Amino acid sequence: MNLNFRVEARCPDTEARLTRFRTAHGEIETPIFMPVGTVGSVKSITAHELEAVGASIILGNTYHLAVRPGIETLRALGGMHTMAHWRRSILTDSGGFQVLSLAKLRKITEQGVAFRNHVDGGLMNLTPEYSIEIQEAIGSDIMMCLDHLPPVDSPRREMEEAMARTTRWAKRCLVARKAEDRAIFGIVQGGVDLELRARHIDELCSESFEGFALGGLSVGESMPQMYDTVEFAAPRLPAGKPRYLMGVGRPVDIIESVARGVDMFDCVYPTRNARKGNVFADLGRRNVNVRNARYKNERGPIEEGCPCFTCRHYGVGYLRHLLISGEMLSGRLLTIHNLYVYLDLMRRVRLALRQGSFAAFLRAWRGGVAIGEVIC
Repeated sequence: MNLNFRVEARCPDTEARLTRFRTAHGEIETPIFMPVGTVGSVKSITAHELEAVGASIILGNTYHLAVRPGIETLRALGGMHTMAHWRRSILTDSGGFQVLSLAKLRKITEQGVAFRNHVDGGLMNLTPEYSIEIQEAIGSDIMMCLDHLPPVDSPRREMEEAMARTTRWAKRCLVARKAEDRAIFGIVQGGVDLELRARHIDELCSESFEGFALGGLSVGESMPQMYDTVEFAAPRLPAGKPRYLMGVGRPVDIIESVARGVDMFDCVYPTRNARKGNVFADLGRRNVNVRNARYKNERGPIEEGCPCFTCRHYGVGYLRHLLISGEMLSGRLLTIHNLYVYLDLMRRVRLALRQGSFAAFLRAWRGGVAIGEVIC
């Protein structure tokens, strides 16, 4: 598939760039954050609310949707777009992350990964071909190749074996694609070993993927190791295709990775934290624990001046009451706020790139300076 990818602006002082591409469900401008809808929905909020906070693409998970509701039901219900009433783009993880997260429930062979699923213990053979079949049933606009994600502290030999297997599986994914209007991204592995990353980039990027992802990060390595790996690897990915950093989602990590050349991000961080009462303010630079007793009698919003639905209609004292009382509405309202903060941060990053002021934006963000004083 031709994504009509183009780079519209570059920061001369960093590797940050403003890009645009198009899927079958609309245009996407990057840098972008993708809210995670693991089992077919972003937890607690509707597609309409996702659009209202500025989402243009969301993520679904191949393994989880294959386990429940299953591929036949996915087809019968029209895929994730119809099921979730989501009109815009969808990216799907291939199930590769579960190779790591469900290590006790799986066995890896050259054919694929055999799982005893976490719901009823049933057997699922997730091959590269079946991963693509499931992603096409989901209705994914951007499908990820099935990859072998090893623990970050794996011996070098095991890391090399995982890289080689990922490449072989990636080629099988390309052959398995039947829907020509769907893109497939390859996934670069290699842990925090820069020589292995360079080798896998050279090996994988010769294949005809529509985009490339950095996998195997934010899985236990230190922050300096992650930043060094992204700084080394992201600019080495093809300049004429999207660059995606999988599973990285703290605001600081997103900003620092944009500066290192990454275009796309996803993480459960903003939604999971919202359900626990942890919300973001000041463009993600500040955390607010809504459970804190200091907010018990507070009538004001989470953040003064925030235009999200939650801050326009509810005080933080009431939100705390809902959370302490176990009311489902608390997670819903706090999720709306957190996703607004994330997507507004990305909007401002894109604006700074368009205006040629990203380097100033980055300095202001790092220094806690009001962004409005920097962006004209």
